[in-house]
Amino acid sequence: MATGSFRVLLRAEIKPGMAEDFERTWLDVGTGVTGHPANLGQWLMRSDEDEHVYYILSEWVDEPSFREFEQSDQHLEHRTRLHPYRSGGAMWTMTVVHALDKPRAVTG
Repeated sequence: MATGSFRVLLRAEIKPGMAEDFERTWLDVGTGVTGHPANLGQWLMRSDEDEHVYYILSEWVDEPSFREFEQSDQHLEHRTRLHPYRSGGAMWTMTVVHALDKPRAVTG
C-alpha cells in the first residue's frame, strides 16, 4: 500500500435475488479497472449486516489518474453492465496519509 495513493470506496445496494449475477458480472468487467495502468488493485466485499450491500474498494496511484479513468469509455461500459443489479449506492474518495504494514515473520 503506497502512502499518497488514492482510494475509492463504493457502496452498492443490490436488488434482491441478483447478488450472484452481480458478483459474476463484477468479476467479468473487473479487468477493465485493474487493467488501467494507474490502478493498484480492487476488492469486492459483501456486508455482514446486510446481504444486499456490497463495498468495492479500488486503489489508484493518484486522484488525477482515477478521474481520467472515471471519464473513460471503459468506465462507462463497466458502470453500464453493473447498473441493472443496483438499487442504490454511494461513493467516497480518500488519500492514504499513513500506512502501517504488518511485519513479516522471521523464520530461523
